[in-house]
Order: sequence, then C-alpha cells, then structure tokens
Amino acid sequence: MDAGCPRLPDTVLFEIFLYLDHADVLSVGLVCQQWRAVARDEFLWKELFYRYYRVSRDVPRHPGAVSWYDEFQRLYDTIPCVEVQALKEHNDQVLHLSFSHSGCLFASCSKDCTVKIWSNELDISLQHSSNMRPYNWSYTQFSQFNSDDSLLLVSGVFVGPHNSSSGEIAVISMENFTLLSRVRNKPYDVFGCWLNETNLISGNLHRIGRITSCSVLWLNNAFQGIESENVNVVKRLFKIQNLNASTIRTVMVADCSRYDNPDLLLDYEEQLAASSSCPVFDLGSDSEEEEAKPRLPAEPALQELPDAGAVPAEHGLQQLFDDIMEGRMRPAMTETELETKVAELFVRNRTKPPEPNLLPTDSNSKTKYLIFTTGCLTYSPHQIGIKRILPHQMTTAGPVLGEERRSDEFFDSLDHVIDIHGHIIGMGLSPDHRYLYVNSRAWPRDCVISDPMQPPPIAEEIDLHVFDLKTMKEVKRALRAHRAYTPNEECFFIFLDVSRDFVASGAEDRHGYIWDRHYNICLAKLQHDNVVNSVAFSPVEQELLLTASDDTTIKVWRSPRAVRVRQARRPRPRKLLFSWLMNQKS
Repeated sequence: MDAGCPRLPDTVLFEIFLYLDHADVLSVGLVCQQWRAVARDEFLWKELFYRYYRVSRDVPRHPGAVSWYDEFQRLYDTIPCVEVQALKEHNDQVLHLSFSHSGCLFASCSKDCTVKIWSNELDISLQHSSNMRPYNWSYTQFSQFNSDDSLLLVSGVFVGPHNSSSGEIAVISMENFTLLSRVRNKPYDVFGCWLNETNLISGNLHRIGRITSCSVLWLNNAFQGIESENVNVVKRLFKIQNLNASTIRTVMVADCSRYDNPDLLLDYEEQLAASSSCPVFDLGSDSEEEEAKPRLPAEPALQELPDAGAVPAEHGLQQLFDDIMEGRMRPAMTETELETKVAELFVRNRTKPPEPNLLPTDSNSKTKYLIFTTGCLTYSPHQIGIKRILPHQMTTAGPVLGEERRSDEFFDSLDHVIDIHGHIIGMGLSPDHRYLYVNSRAWPRDCVISDPMQPPPIAEEIDLHVFDLKTMKEVKRALRAHRAYTPNEECFFIFLDVSRDFVASGAEDRHGYIWDRHYNICLAKLQHDNVVNSVAFSPVEQELLLTASDDTTIKVWRSPRAVRVRQARRPRPRKLLFSWLMNQKS
C-alpha cells in the first residue's frame, strides 16, 4: 500500500473479505481508497495467506493462481465444507461411494447388501436400489463406473458352502439396471476394477503352502453370456507368487497417456522448469526439496535375491535340504522360515523377468499400470506392486491360461515395488493418473518382523503419502491430521479421493478431512457420528464432496460459494465493520 494510506488492522481486513464483496466495499466511502490499495497489495495478501493458513514460506503460489488475493479467496470460498443434505436410505454402514465420469450419477455400497444409484441434481435423489442378498452376498463393498458410464462394477462378499466367504463382482447395466454377469473374486478385498469399457479385472487365490500362495489376476469380459467357442470371455493376465501369507489386494489401473497434461505439478523444481516462460508464477524462495527429499522406492523383492545365474534354483533347493539334513543350518529355521526360503528358491528360476523400460517415454503411450497392495514380510499389506499392462494384454482375445509363456515360467515378476513400511489402508489416483495417494499407518522405525503372522504395532496417525508414477518417487511430505484405531491384526480400509486441487479422506475418528494438494495443508474437518469409510469428489465439480459413514448416512458437502449460488442471498453481517468505522470517526 501507499505510505500515506493507513494500513487496515488484520481483523478488519478479514471482516472485509469474509462479509463484503468487491462492490459492497466500493460503496463505503471511507474504505474505498484503502480497499483499492489493499486489492493491489500482493505483499500484504501473501503475508496474510502464509499466516492464516500456516503455510511454509518456501512453498510457491499455486500455479493456476493469478494473485495471492485470488488464492486466499479460493481456499476460503471453494472448499466443500458446508453440509447441505444427509441421505439416510441405507439401513446399515455405508462402505463406499463412486461417481460416474459425467458426474450425473453416483453409487453407494453398504453392509445392508444393496448398491444404490443416486441422481446428482440440485437435490440428490435415489434413482435405483439393487439388493444382492438373493445372490448369496453378505454385503456390497465397492463400485466403479466404466469409462462411458454404461456399466457399473459392484464388488461384494459372497457366502459360499459351509459359510465360507470369498468375493464376487457383478456388472449392472445403467440402461435398465439389469444384472449382466457375475465373476468370482478371491480374496474379496481385491475389489476389482475396469481395464477398459468392456473388460474388468478380478482375482483368484491359490494356496501353495501354509503361508505361501499365488494370486492370479484375470481379465473378464463384462458380457459373460457370449455363446461362441471362438470368443474368450476370460483370460489369465498375471500369476504372481505371494510370500509370508500376503495376498494381492485393491487392484486399480493407471493410464499413462494422461501424464503429459498434469492437473498439478507437485514437484516444485519441475513446476519451476515448466513455468519459466509464464509470468503468473510466484515461486518465492528456495524449494523445500532439502527439507523433504523424496524417498527412492524399494526395488522388487525378487530382484533382491542372489543372482539367479550363480546357482540354479534346483541346486539351491538341494543345498538347502542337504544343510538341513546334515545339521548345518544355524540357527535352526522355524517351519514358517523354511517354507518361505523354499518358496524363494523355487521362484527364482520360475519367474518371467520384468518388462524393460517401465517408465513411459512415448508421449502417446497407451501403456497402463496395474497397481495393487501386496507384501513380502507379513500378511498386512505394506507394499505397492506395479505391473505394466501391454496393449496386446488389454483384450480377452488371444491365448488363454498362459499358453504363450514358456513351460518353465510359472510366475510373473513385479515391474516395480514401493515399500511403505506400514499398514496400507487406502489408495487413490489423481484425476490425471500421474499421482498415487496412499493412506498408511506406520510401523515403528526400527521394527523387525520375525513372524509374518504377527505384524508390528501400527500408529494411530494416518500418513497420506504421494507418489509420482512418472518418476516412481515419493513427492512432498506425508499429510497428517486423521486417525485410525483398528488394531494391527485387522485390515480396515478407508477410501480416499483426489480432485484437481484437493484430496479428501475418511477416518475412524468420525471425521472426513480435506487437504489442499499444492500447499499440503488441512482445510476442513467434516463431522459424522461414526467412522467415515469413503469420500468422493464430483469429477466435474470439485466443490461437491460426498462422505459415507458407519452411522448409515451419506452427507453432501458444498463450498460456501456453491451454497451462495444455489440459495437466495441473505443479509450479510456488517456490525463489526461499522463498529470499527464509528471508532475511527470518534
């Protein structure tokens, strides 16, 4: 501001911003000249921004912001934190929410064993409800619309003979809500996902030993009723060995072709390079790279084994057995350790090597990544496995049941592994599929796992990690604010969601949370009466957020700006402002 113009107190400045729009301020004669100066004072708004939102001064301004004033207003006025509706049509815990790509519909899954389809209009209304109990389901747990919103994938828990439980995936037509097909899915927390418009991925689990198994991932045609011996409705995609009672869970697909137009660059150095010719960036001082260096992801466990060419697997097994029989194994191995060692030796020369050049270099790459949780130390998921899906694998046509592989290649290797060093309880992709957000509860820093059936204790705090799938590195620092209390021997999944600017997650502390993706700050807490299991942003309107809870309700949250647009204008309080003006006159 000009030196001759008195600076407004911070409290009054906030009153002006919160209660008066620009036109109102200009109508107040005494404040008019001051406001014109304030609106142009970038330094003042920058200071207020960093102080009010407690952002590190090393963090540059959001790349899409024109000014600090606009950025202040964005974070205050566009966060979906105002409850506008509570949907209570479910009569048990609501576990998952998913929007259609058009944003016109969304689906909800619940312990009441229904999947409900809702119409997203001015007032959200129930459009259809499908009860899955006639198909021997215990409950519905996950849903996903295909890319053209014509089909809905619904995942649930299936109760089989002798009360054994596994998973099942159903495909429902959005045209007439008819059930098109059902596919077995084991374990049930694979959930399943769409690979393309008409093909979905499911899982199956085969036990090899007491704690050793293999997971087979299948590509299924959504229309299973094809009556032709020349048309495949299912094809084996990958077969991966599991160690120490771990299994593959929570599969999702990332499309690499979206990376070249990211909705937000989270690496500040890359952001600086990309904006060198753009005047709207205000990058402030040094980047925070020194303070939060990204951790290099761990290499795949299979690559950590001794060189396969040095000692053939058969020789290694024979040597192991000889050592055991002749008493040369010191200290003595437990039955579990022996099984794991044998499995590692067996798989060494029986695994198809990883694909070369994992990171896409072609700007028009049609490569997709299959992303899932896994582990190598304990049954609790503590690693993220990444496997590239090549174009010829994206259809059920062609060889089936692994006919194209060599006879000595039983298993597929992982192309990349990210170790979280904690219990993974949720994952979500950014809209451009470049960034993977992971909810985890950390293990103690120096913990040693001696028994895979006894995972380490886990923290109550939930860390929200961010990984760049273009570089396979962790970026930024983990976000914190929410908590979980389920003990370490249980797997409690909390579904998070990511919009262009925000990331949201539920928690067991009866709240949903919203963070800004660029500034790494928590912006809002959204209250429920019980655990918040799932959140979902509208894909076309990030100022609309849904939260689902064990309290059986789905809450609808809109931003203050959206509420004002949707409702008639109400008189705005001006008492504090005029009180200050009268004091100035006196």
